[in-house]
Parts: sequence; C-alpha cells; structure tokens
Amino acid sequence: MQSTVTSKGQVTIPKEIRNILNIRPNDKVDFTQEGDRVVLVPLKTLKDLRGSVGGSKKGSPDAERRMAKSQVGKRVVEEME
Repeated sequence: MQSTVTSKGQVTIPKEIRNILNIRPNDKVDFTQEGDRVVLVPLKTLKDLRGSVGGSKKGSPDAERRMAKSQVGKRVVEEME
C-alpha cells in the first residue's frame, strides 16, 4: 500500500490499515523508529478501556483497584499482540 506525503509532511493512513488497527478520527498514534523502518502504534487512553473491567460488590476498594489494574494490564497486552 502506498501513500503520498503532502507539502505539510502529512500522510493519509490507508483505510485498510485504519480498520486493522481500529484507528478512528481523533485517535492518537505513536511513531517509533526501528532501524530503517517507522512503526505506527495506536495509543489507548483510559477512555478506550472504559467498561473493560467489571466491578465486584465484594472486597475493599484497594482489592478492587488491584484487580482492575491487573485486568486492564492483561487486556492492553492482548491488544498489542
């Protein structure tokens, strides 16, 4: 897939790639250089993760927080694979 760089240095991400990476308007992306390649990675925000962890009515707030952090961490790792 090819794209043209504009005079402002802008490039359109092809629709197929946006669909694969689930990139939507106003999403943030990160560019990382790996040797002679540039890797584009969509950035997830807390807003994107909303609803990914169900709450439980038992346990202390600290236990809930630890469980939520663990679940969110697992989901982020899965999405980045």
